[in-house]
Amino acid sequence: MNYLPGTASLIEEIDKKLLVVLRDGRTLIGFLRSIDQFANLVLHKTIERIHVGQKYGDMPRGIFVVRGENVVLLGEIDLDNENSQPLEQVSIDEILELQHEEQQQKQEEDERKKKALSDRGIFLHSDVQDDYF
Repeated sequence: MNYLPGTASLIEEIDKKLLVVLRDGRTLIGFLRSIDQFANLVLHKTIERIHVGQKYGDMPRGIFVVRGENVVLLGEIDLDNENSQPLEQVSIDEILELQHEEQQQKQEEDERKKKALSDRGIFLHSDVQDDYF
């Protein structure tokens, strides 16, 4: 194999099924159709996979353009082992409900931590900034 430097090495991934993790935490799965010198990607037949615990749901997204600077991880999916995962697939509605509950629990936990720190006289940067502006 001849490896090219930088973005050019993605040329070998054209028309392959890829998993892409974005900076905001979303996971996309789709077929790479195009790239440019900035590593911007065009994915075809894209789904957004949402994981909560041992369950996941797939939300169809169609054609998806991803700005290169938002890509954290990109990898080819092994088509032979794609369905041999120990996770349970659930409906879109169910996974969105589970995701919402998980986000609420995380927010409540963050508030508890924030209050515990402020009770000890430790203020997070955002708290201090609010007091002065």
